[in-house]
Amino acid sequence: MKGIIGRKLGMTQVFDPESGRVTPVTVIEAGPCPVVQVKTVETDGYEAVQLAYDEVAERKLTKGELGHLKRAGVAAHRRLIEFRGQTELTVGETVTVEAFEPGDAVKVAGTSIGKGFAGTIKRHRFHRGPKTHGSHNIRKPGSIGASATPSRVFKGMRMAGRLGGKRVTQVGLVVHAVDPERNLLLVKGAVPGPKNAVVEVREEKAHSRHHRHQ
Repeated sequence: MKGIIGRKLGMTQVFDPESGRVTPVTVIEAGPCPVVQVKTVETDGYEAVQLAYDEVAERKLTKGELGHLKRAGVAAHRRLIEFRGQTELTVGETVTVEAFEPGDAVKVAGTSIGKGFAGTIKRHRFHRGPKTHGSHNIRKPGSIGASATPSRVFKGMRMAGRLGGKRVTQVGLVVHAVDPERNLLLVKGAVPGPKNAVVEVREEKAHSRHHRHQ
């Protein structure tokens, strides 16, 4: 399982002078991410590799976090994220953007942009009622259940509430270009989160070459 942690810098376009195509890409500043721990079925019950990201001053971490990092010979980092699956990495190695190549199918996980309290039309894509003929149901949710039976509203009813600000994984993306000198990954398409959001880039095995966007 290939994976790396990065920061979304924003979106731009890449122009191909030969074909004349303009490709929308997201620029992700990823790594370098030192390997802090390698988990195995024998010791932990599952296989995973733990990577560190965003180096900070030691005073910003707890003693427990510092001890965990120093045991692996890694400097103080703000974030530790696990990537599940088989790996050939060992503790002390560093993962860089060179682990990926243009054309690799990837999925990117992050925290989506928080949109605050939103109604059912925006949050659940409900249809609105008619605006004319004395209708009072313009942007209201409509019926939320029957009357005497069951005399209550079922759990899970789609209503207005907080929208966004949750973990989202965007699948079916493709690495457009890699810049090892500046630790940049250019991914074709959009990824979750605002600018400067921390994102996790993983290889996507489910999307074969035939299903990639050309």
